[in-house]
Amino acid sequence: MLTRLSVRNLAIVESADAEFGAGLNIITGETGAGKSVLMGALELVLGARSDASAVRDGAKEARIEAEFALSETRARAEVERILENAGLPQCEDGLLVTRRTVSASGGGRVYVNDAASTVQTLRALGRVLVDVHGPNDHQSLLEESFQRRLLDAYGKIDTSTYSAAWQRLCAARDELSTLRGDAGDFAEECERLRYAVDELDAAQLCEEDDTELPARHAAAAHATEIVECANAVALALSGDDGASAANALAAAGARLAEMAKYHAPADEWREELESIAVRVQELSRSVEDSASRIDADPDALQALDDRLSLVNRLKRKYGCPDVAALVALREKRAARLAELEGRDERIRELESAVAASEAEVAKEGAVLGAARRKAAERFAKAVTKELHGLGFLKAGFGVRISERTPDANGCDAVEFLFEPNPGEPSRPLHDIASTGEIARVMLAVKAVGAEHDFIPVLVFDEIDSNIGGEVGRAVGEKLSAVGRHHQVIAITHLPQSAVWGERHLAVEKTVAGGRTRTSIRLLEGDDRVAEIARMLGGASLTSVVAQHARELLALTGRQEADRADDRHGHHCQ
Repeated sequence: MLTRLSVRNLAIVESADAEFGAGLNIITGETGAGKSVLMGALELVLGARSDASAVRDGAKEARIEAEFALSETRARAEVERILENAGLPQCEDGLLVTRRTVSASGGGRVYVNDAASTVQTLRALGRVLVDVHGPNDHQSLLEESFQRRLLDAYGKIDTSTYSAAWQRLCAARDELSTLRGDAGDFAEECERLRYAVDELDAAQLCEEDDTELPARHAAAAHATEIVECANAVALALSGDDGASAANALAAAGARLAEMAKYHAPADEWREELESIAVRVQELSRSVEDSASRIDADPDALQALDDRLSLVNRLKRKYGCPDVAALVALREKRAARLAELEGRDERIRELESAVAASEAEVAKEGAVLGAARRKAAERFAKAVTKELHGLGFLKAGFGVRISERTPDANGCDAVEFLFEPNPGEPSRPLHDIASTGEIARVMLAVKAVGAEHDFIPVLVFDEIDSNIGGEVGRAVGEKLSAVGRHHQVIAITHLPQSAVWGERHLAVEKTVAGGRTRTSIRLLEGDDRVAEIARMLGGASLTSVVAQHARELLALTGRQEADRADDRHGHHCQ
């Protein structure tokens, strides 16, 4: 529930703190005292649009803070999910604190559990926690979507099976619609894809085109130079002339053999020299062998040049850094081509899938419609009974379920009907109901649906406007009844409604130093009697009016004092 609302520097409110309790909380005060400002503050901290002009004159910013105590309910689970998705701290000990500032220069800041947040998050939290019904807010009762959701909640109707069937139908329809697009576009795309696949296939690309081809091309392009260098190296290593390395090593070996007769280490040097001579011979043969494989044929060079040019051109054309990327591109385009070329077969499959899904939607929609019709009968009787208690003694309430084109919500439309006078045909609410009638119908609907509505806090801003007397008493009693399942906050001008509050707050306006200030305080005992008396008698606060106030409170069991102080009686005269 909402436990505290703190407002600073908003319109005529300089500083006000309201603490709320469980059940029905009543807020009263003279016209213009600032009750609407408090409701505006609550809506701001729930994500409503802000306006810099609402900041109190002379203040830099307005600040509103709300505290919610959350119990283990569906609403708390939804709040925790929203906080987790937004990366915000969870509620410690079930306490949620939302705060918002509005700057006089424009802009503002949002905090949730002392962490910076967004207005969008406030709105998401507000939709879960608080349902506000002001003089214009019960227009939601006229919306078909609201009526349908309310009926489904009342009847505990599970729509998940139908929703799943509808989603499958939509997915099949979307894919079918895409495939049935302009055939010319598909033909053009197929042509582009086929050309690319054929071109890449004709190239017969392989890994060696990246690793060996450039080296082979470089060798062929410089074959003459390579052969000349190789021959020179071979001659220097093992040529027949005395200047070759092989001959020099042989001569050195002979001298070391002679030295070994007189110097033992020379024998090891000779063996090492022989090993070197063997390696020189092997190196000479490797150079000669490699040179012999160099193809200086101009035709071979041209073939390598053409191949390298082809590979590089394909890389540039398709924007690929290497051959591996070209191969991957070819596979991707071939897969897309196969998909398009199988379009007709896939269309036939999807047409069958759509037909099957349509049949499934019709079947599940019929089940859903039957459940709604069954719930509608019980709901209409329950709301009619509540309306009789709210002064519509002869009125009737009905729910019309009519077939319509299937959509995400079912195969039928839900429409609430109202018959204020006997003998007149039932008509949709928006055709006949006045503001006062709509307010009471909303309250009757809320009273019936209270146990099935998971939103914990209900706010009624002057829902009892344009009514009075016995009907006002009935409205107050009904607000109290709804308060058994929800926390209810109601702003009212009717004393007959106000006396039903379990907690009574008064908004008061004072003028000091040329500035208007609004404050809010909890009323108990004689103070509450005085406020009820003011609402009854206005400026004529006589002892008779005060006694009437005590009697009204006594009838509801809400009177905190058995007897008002005599001084209060004199004050009212």
